[in-house]
Amino acid sequence: MIPITQPLVGAPEADAARAVVLSGWLTQGQEVAGFEAEFARQVGAAHACAVSNCTAALHLALLAVGVGPGDEVITVSHSFIATANSVLCCGATPVFVDIDPLTFNIDPALVAAAITPRTRAILCVRRMGMPCALDALLAVARAHELPLVEDAACALGSEVRRGAAYEAIGKPHGDIACFSFHPRKVITTGDGGMLTTSNADWDRRFRLWRQHGMSIPDTVRHGASTVVFEQYPVSGFNYRMTDIQAAVGRRQLERLREIVARRRSLAHAYREMLGSIPGLGLPFEPDGVRSNWQSFCVRLPDNVDQKTVMQAMLDRGVSTRRGIMCAHLEPAFAAHSRRFPLPHSEEARDRCILLPLYPQMTSSDQERVVESLSAALPLPSRRHGRSVGASHVHA
Repeated sequence: MIPITQPLVGAPEADAARAVVLSGWLTQGQEVAGFEAEFARQVGAAHACAVSNCTAALHLALLAVGVGPGDEVITVSHSFIATANSVLCCGATPVFVDIDPLTFNIDPALVAAAITPRTRAILCVRRMGMPCALDALLAVARAHELPLVEDAACALGSEVRRGAAYEAIGKPHGDIACFSFHPRKVITTGDGGMLTTSNADWDRRFRLWRQHGMSIPDTVRHGASTVVFEQYPVSGFNYRMTDIQAAVGRRQLERLREIVARRRSLAHAYREMLGSIPGLGLPFEPDGVRSNWQSFCVRLPDNVDQKTVMQAMLDRGVSTRRGIMCAHLEPAFAAHSRRFPLPHSEEARDRCILLPLYPQMTSSDQERVVESLSAALPLPSRRHGRSVGASHVHA
């Protein structure tokens, strides 16, 4: 079976985790501090704060920019459910606008019309690692004096051009950027998340909130030569990252350039191999961005059943996933969101599939994926489908 993805982990990560276990200090400690410092340097951020997962990161980011009960946050439905859940965690309402059908990211042209007096923030998602239309989003956010929070869960290693140079996603370019280290992401700590920001006060709040609002970290109390009693000036959460996770993350960061380079090479190979399948929409990478290719998403030809294709590929030993889910179509959000028409979001979910992509893939693995996809497509579509090249058939 060719899996949809596979984390690139091995002896360096195992050795790092073993060293932490043998040290006797397992939870948030020096390894977490080291991971934060190295992550901040990697992306060019002033501050980086590690937490238990990206949902926790999004929750804290929204709290920091002032989102609370009764507020609205403009975002997309076309994302993993965690994006919308983080808004609900604040007692706020997600307001869903549609995506750009080429990039799968939030359409900046639709954001301004969704702003009301209750709008407290804009939450953009860098879908499948592809950077958003940053300048356009920032223009809307700044014009309306709204913070821009970046759900960059999938985007570590992606880049955006700023002036004459490319900068890493996570600098951040909005107000706060949030990352995931789930095994399906580019690097992993098993699970985990990170917030980056240029705002020192927000970073201080993240560090209070992630550990129940405790005024003194365990590391400080443990190293004190006199008895120290902590205080709890604010209520908080148990959003800590363990030192075991952070030690793995530090070894993963060392592999980041290698992993992203390999993913980009695989994405290029897919383009070459899939270009001959008529009617198949290939991913679109806008000028001025460099994706990390966390996922490779293709749009199926017209009148082709998504589930039938996926099952046929699974029967041939190739795993796929459907297009990214839409939160507004899930029962949990039937009564807890406000939305505008979302035709592109719904079509992307129902007509796209994600193909396997991970650094360990070989050329023969990719050939097998392409052969299984080609065989799964009905003959009429393969013979008479649209040619790939017109912008409206790009995924």
